[in-house]
Amino acid sequence: MALTGIQIFKLLPKTNCKECGVPTCLAFAMNLASGKAELDSCPYVSDEAKAELAEASAPPIRPVVIGKGVRKVTTGGETVLYRHEKTFFNPTVLAAMLDSGIKKADLVTKLTVWNALQYERVGLNLRPELVAVKDSSGDAKAFAATAKLVAETSEFNIVLVSDNIDVMKAGVEACGSKRPLLYAATEANADDMGALALDNDLPLAVKADSVEALTPLTDKLTAMGIKDIVIDSGSREIKQLLEDQIALRRAALKDGNRSLGFPTITFPCEMASNIDVESMIAGMLVAKYGGIVVMSDFITEGVFPLLLERLNIYTDPQRPMTVTEGIYEIGNPDENSPVLVTTNFALTYFIVSGEIEGSKVPAWLLIKDSEGLSVMTAWAAGKFAGDDVGTFVKKCGIMDKVKHTELIIPGYAAAIAGDIEEELPGWTITIGPREAAHLPGFLKSK
Repeated sequence: MALTGIQIFKLLPKTNCKECGVPTCLAFAMNLASGKAELDSCPYVSDEAKAELAEASAPPIRPVVIGKGVRKVTTGGETVLYRHEKTFFNPTVLAAMLDSGIKKADLVTKLTVWNALQYERVGLNLRPELVAVKDSSGDAKAFAATAKLVAETSEFNIVLVSDNIDVMKAGVEACGSKRPLLYAATEANADDMGALALDNDLPLAVKADSVEALTPLTDKLTAMGIKDIVIDSGSREIKQLLEDQIALRRAALKDGNRSLGFPTITFPCEMASNIDVESMIAGMLVAKYGGIVVMSDFITEGVFPLLLERLNIYTDPQRPMTVTEGIYEIGNPDENSPVLVTTNFALTYFIVSGEIEGSKVPAWLLIKDSEGLSVMTAWAAGKFAGDDVGTFVKKCGIMDKVKHTELIIPGYAAAIAGDIEEELPGWTITIGPREAAHLPGFLKSK
């Protein structure tokens, strides 16, 4: 936050009304400064102070929303150069390019294939989000028809790509309700594109020939009242593009340059002759600050690795991914099915559950809260101790679901078997394999 707690306190009403949930306005100001409170919690702050505080607390890179409804995506909003400093917030948005002259039958086929590109990973649905419709001929009618078909028959949000204001107006009329991103305002058409974006409350991309040339364009558009801006430095050469991405990020975060404090849009599709090289460039941009990455096509071997890279980079390094503690049924288990227990680290759960499913042996899988740690780490940290596991088994309700009294524990936690037996008199504690890959053979042998 740009303001200190004391600076914020000077802008508050100083009533100490306690309606914000803390005893004093000073305490509330300190919470605001550290990001532990929201400004809206104060019912008496003046509009002038609210405007000043909102501006001061805005992230150095503005978050920009594209689309509407459950599929809307946000790009930007970042506050650090390196994810280990805090975290990255809004993952790189993946897009594919469509020519506005594409035949309807080919478009329907392509959208059907693209819509199916969804992957389940650690409980998350990974999928690309955008389709960029490019004006290839100046035909406003064809451009609008393609944009409309994408909007009405797919789950993708849209980027409208044209430097012709009349063509762009036709595209906005066809799919403006889906809140597309307009690409792009340039030095030649900034007034017209800015007016179109402002009149329809749409995000607008800005394209220049260099990082330096972006500033006058973004300043001009923000002066018009446009806030949701995405920027393109214009580079289509790999080394220069990487330098531009870093320069833009540093200018916004380190120098406080609001003129460059916007997410970026990049075009690997214009930088390579084949999808393999495009994917390589896109991988670089996912790692180095690309807000939107536009490919020439979506294919599994290209998009799936990018989605996994994105998931890894944009997972908060300070908060392990977890699943909810409880009983998980795998393969319609009954009262005689085996009972296994493991930790709530998401990757552990999905690997173990996947191997159990692969074994075709119905089972009960108990997930104990270990603060998101893997089995070995949780055991070493005392988060997966025998007495705690035993208590969890008694309280979770599994005893009402099975007739037997056998519990299978991970091989890496064999040392806790004795403590579990003390906590669960009469139970047999069986030590399972160390590696999840050996679970199918282990379960079938039992």
